[in-house]
Amino acid sequence: MIRLVLAEDQAMLRGALAALLALEDDIDVVAAAADGEAAWRELQRTAPDLLVTDIEMPGLTGLELAQRIQRHGLATKVVIVTTFARAGYLRRALDAGVQGYLLKDAPAEQLAAALRSVHAGGRAIDPQLALEAWSEADPLNERERQVLRLAGEGQSAGAIAAALGLSPGTVRNYLSEAIGKLGVGNRIEAYRLARQKGWL
Repeated sequence: MIRLVLAEDQAMLRGALAALLALEDDIDVVAAAADGEAAWRELQRTAPDLLVTDIEMPGLTGLELAQRIQRHGLATKVVIVTTFARAGYLRRALDAGVQGYLLKDAPAEQLAAALRSVHAGGRAIDPQLALEAWSEADPLNERERQVLRLAGEGQSAGAIAAALGLSPGTVRNYLSEAIGKLGVGNRIEAYRLARQKGWL
């Protein structure tokens, strides 16, 4: 029996996925969570074989959950099911130890097959996305990504500095580096481009 935790912030989709997976004889959805922090608590409580998660969620994103699982050395394997067909997301997911990356518009039967494959030690990656993932490298480092994400949400250099424990000057330096690496004119353009590429 494959025991899994499902993390999806859209209630209707979460219910539909849970119902779909419940039809499989060898899959048991032991918990479902509406945000990343709730999913983390369920992972610790249930120690499932798999986590099936979206990328964008309140609290912790699916990528942050995968990184936390990796950092804590948990045995739970991660499968991301998302609408984001962006090579940058896939690259970051693979770096975080994710074993499955599927798109929500894939046929339903592919999901159960992918979960079985990952549970057995394999990988399940959308093939077209896998090709694209290696065509363009993410130029941002993790700190530039954090600063740019907060700037794109409208926070000032001072607010970002306070949130990340940096000086405002250091924040401005990170923003300047990110803008330069992305070849754009300002922080808003940098944020938009990085989001479009899946680097944030």
